[in-house]
Amino acid sequence: MINDDIYTLLESHGIKPTANRILVAKALAEETYPMSMKELEQTIVTLDKSSVFRVLTLFRDHHLVHDVEDGEGNVRYELCMHNSAEGFDDDVHAHFYCEQCHRVFCLEQTAVPEVEVPEGFTARSVNYLIKGLCPDCRRKRH
Repeated sequence: MINDDIYTLLESHGIKPTANRILVAKALAEETYPMSMKELEQTIVTLDKSSVFRVLTLFRDHHLVHDVEDGEGNVRYELCMHNSAEGFDDDVHAHFYCEQCHRVFCLEQTAVPEVEVPEGFTARSVNYLIKGLCPDCRRKRH
C-alpha cells in the first residue's frame, strides 16, 4: 500500500493520520498474515510497546483492524479493508492456525457461516479459526 492509500484508509475509518498510526497501518498492510504485538514491535523499532498498543486499540475501536486469536491465547491484528456504516466488521473471513509452525494464515476465500444469536444479542464480529497443519508442515511430515 502506498502512503495515499494508507491516508485514505485511515480517514475512511474516522482516524486522523498521524506518524505513529501511519507506521502501524503500513506494517500491517505490508504483511500477508495477521501480526502479533511482538512482531509489530520488532518491525517498527521506532515505536515502543505502549505506543503500538494505543494505536491498535484506536484502530480496533474504529473497526480498522481485526483482532484474531491465534490458537495459543495470543492476539494478532490485520487491517480491515472495508468499512461498514453500522460499525460492524464486514471484512469477515476465516483464519487457519498451523499447530506445528504456529503461523496464522488468512483464508479470505473461505466463507464464515452466518450464525444467529439469541434475541436481545447483537453480534459485532466473528473469530473463525481452523486448526491443523499448513501445506509446508504437512509435506515435512510425509
